[in-house]
Amino acid sequence: MKSKTVVLRLVALLAVAMLVITACGAPAATTAPTEAPVEKTKITLQLQWFVQSQFAGYYAAVAKGFYEDEGLEVTIKEGAVDIVPQQVLASAQADFALAWVPKALGSREEGAKIVNIAQVFQRSGTLEVSWKDSGITKVEDWEGKKVGTWGFGNEKEVLAAIVKAGMDPTTDVTLVNQPFDMSLLLNREVDTAEAMTYNEYAQVLETINPATGALYQPEDLNVINFNDVGTAMLQDAVWAREDWLAEANNQETAVKFLRASFKGWIYCRDNFDECVQIVLDAGPQLGKGHMTWQLNEINKLVWPSPTGIGVMDKALWDQTVQVATTQQVLKGVPDAGAYRTDLAQKAVDELKAAGLDVTGANFTAKTVEITEGGK
Repeated sequence: MKSKTVVLRLVALLAVAMLVITACGAPAATTAPTEAPVEKTKITLQLQWFVQSQFAGYYAAVAKGFYEDEGLEVTIKEGAVDIVPQQVLASAQADFALAWVPKALGSREEGAKIVNIAQVFQRSGTLEVSWKDSGITKVEDWEGKKVGTWGFGNEKEVLAAIVKAGMDPTTDVTLVNQPFDMSLLLNREVDTAEAMTYNEYAQVLETINPATGALYQPEDLNVINFNDVGTAMLQDAVWAREDWLAEANNQETAVKFLRASFKGWIYCRDNFDECVQIVLDAGPQLGKGHMTWQLNEINKLVWPSPTGIGVMDKALWDQTVQVATTQQVLKGVPDAGAYRTDLAQKAVDELKAAGLDVTGANFTAKTVEITEGGK
């Protein structure tokens, strides 16, 4: 009887030992499994030029985390004199590219399968600037004069204006290839020079007039605006490849990209000073004064956007095509697939539903003080 009791005790002790071993070896019941991080969709955006306020909305979308909120990891590639954004896009070296409409349509006419998916700029920012004492007040006054242009497709509005005025660009004027500054005008080596409202025009005003010792003033200049001439064509637009957009998941990625980008532009409209600083943090070549002037002028080109930011206004598209075709910029009318509005419209609708102002109907430009050298 005694031996049986001992055996039972040994069995009980072994059972307890097994329970302890099992408890020590098993994972705690409260331990949660580790979730793998969600991988972001990598996107590349090709700009037309170096870092500057012309692209403030995209830099703001990066800095404020708007792309990240959409699950995107966006890399912004700077442009340069020898970089053609639509060609970079067509060769699949970028997912999206910013390009002027007539230039991109020229590339499409030559076989590049690209499509305009968002028309961010609502109006042209191109000017021709001359000295007040030149007496040049209209395009017809260019006859026999040295007319500066940049080339690289930036001269389309200038050439169209010459043709519209009844002149031949090859015989009635002397076209001068100017650098991307206003040195030729400042040195009086051309009679009139191409300029953007947001860049080169300001460069003249940021320069000291040796005759007065003060900065040049707007009244020292005559300015021809192509919106007034009637040969203005749409400029900064977002382009993508047709074959890339053929995949449904890429269309959704495009909507996410546009939604975040539009949000960036809205932010720059409503948070002006902070947006200037975002651009400065990105490392532009020119200073704070110039970037401040530039953002103010860029906002004027974007806002108001009556149909919603990025949504194509067909009347403006038709005007661009009409000028481009009748003034020998394009060989023919682009096909219906050259632009689409559905992606931008979806992005705008979702932003509007979230309570954001997508038209900027009450937008008012700021008064910006010119600083010497744009500092």
